[in-house]
Amino acid sequence: MRLAAGEAEARRLDEADPGHRHLFHVPPAAGGRYAETAYLAGNSLGLQPRAVRDELLADLDAWRDLGVEGHLDAERPWLSYHERLTGPAARLVGARPAETVVMNSLTVNLHLLMVSFYRPAGRRTRIVIEDSAFPSDSYAVRSQVRFHGLDPETEVVRLRPRPGEDTLRTADIVDHLAGAADRTALVLLGGVNYLTGELIDIPAVTAAARAAGVTVGWDLAHAAGNVPLRLHDWDVDFAAWCSYKYLNAGPGALSGVFVHERHLGRGDLPRFEGWWSTEAATRFAMAPVSRPPATVEAWAISNPPILAMGPVRTSLELFDAVGMPALRERSLRLTGQLDRLLAEVGRGRPLAVVTPRDPRRRGCQLSVRVGAVGAAELTRRLRYEHGVIADAREPDIVRFAPVPLYSTYHDCWRVADALAAVLPRTGGRP
Repeated sequence: MRLAAGEAEARRLDEADPGHRHLFHVPPAAGGRYAETAYLAGNSLGLQPRAVRDELLADLDAWRDLGVEGHLDAERPWLSYHERLTGPAARLVGARPAETVVMNSLTVNLHLLMVSFYRPAGRRTRIVIEDSAFPSDSYAVRSQVRFHGLDPETEVVRLRPRPGEDTLRTADIVDHLAGAADRTALVLLGGVNYLTGELIDIPAVTAAARAAGVTVGWDLAHAAGNVPLRLHDWDVDFAAWCSYKYLNAGPGALSGVFVHERHLGRGDLPRFEGWWSTEAATRFAMAPVSRPPATVEAWAISNPPILAMGPVRTSLELFDAVGMPALRERSLRLTGQLDRLLAEVGRGRPLAVVTPRDPRRRGCQLSVRVGAVGAAELTRRLRYEHGVIADAREPDIVRFAPVPLYSTYHDCWRVADALAAVLPRTGGRP
């Protein structure tokens, strides 16, 4: 497809495969010839669903009208509000309701989970992560290692791609786990790598870790709402994810937690406890000793922030209505189209896709290396000259995420058209 002739084709594709853009607020464009932004940064912060405002105002009205009695008398009683999120969250990640809870923020939850599941003993003291893990994951595992009196320089193992490659190979991860099982206490990887967009083979790596007797957890910040997940069936020990990226629940929105049912009700697992860690039936007995339920709610600590839970509930209801299988199929079509357009733009320009080209090894995000042009400067020009919002990771990676809920084929064409205008051809100007 020639870019000059591609806009009409993009419009035709959108008519045939429209998605659900009408359910979201799309920011106005800061530049270019279109009224709306071509928003390709949902991997960083999802757009606002139109339903959120009224739903949030309804929760505010309950507080206004009922005061403390809203705990029991609100239309959505606050005491059990979090339970409204459990079923949809469990369905989203392929879990059972008893294994799933929404609470806190992502890194807080990873710390709470590592209290239970990072138990260094004897020679098994190391945590395995990917070298390009999101920085907060790196900080979290290093601090957990230090908390146990160990040295993160030796006890945090960072898996790197082979020389000259950008992404990890499943076989290399599996081989490492088999060869280092006697030194490894925990594997904690990103389901979809934030930088490269690579979808790790979660079931294969989980199976390898469990075969080696190693506990395995997953940071699903870039996977939940992006790719289909079956955490229970895959035998994952634990996982956590945020809800402000593909789940569109707002800046800093709450996190989800999964703990496999084989760990529920275990008295030998240490946990931090608080007001919400005890069983609901006796919570107001005000007993001095917790009676944790045999569910993942035993890992909960504080009562849930109702005004923060409303947007998550609204978003999860949308995912329930549309369904991850349908979203994944549309994602494959959208990202495939963007991939083809980027290949065309990249001929003779400093642009290379670093995300795996195999659709089975990626979600919706494509990460592009832009060389000496500079990621921050490129995204600035895309936004203010062409109305395209993407995400820069310095020095040279720009991330484009056509989100199947609200992105369009025309958005993908606008990205390619803007890159063709902004990026210089090799040895000359665009």
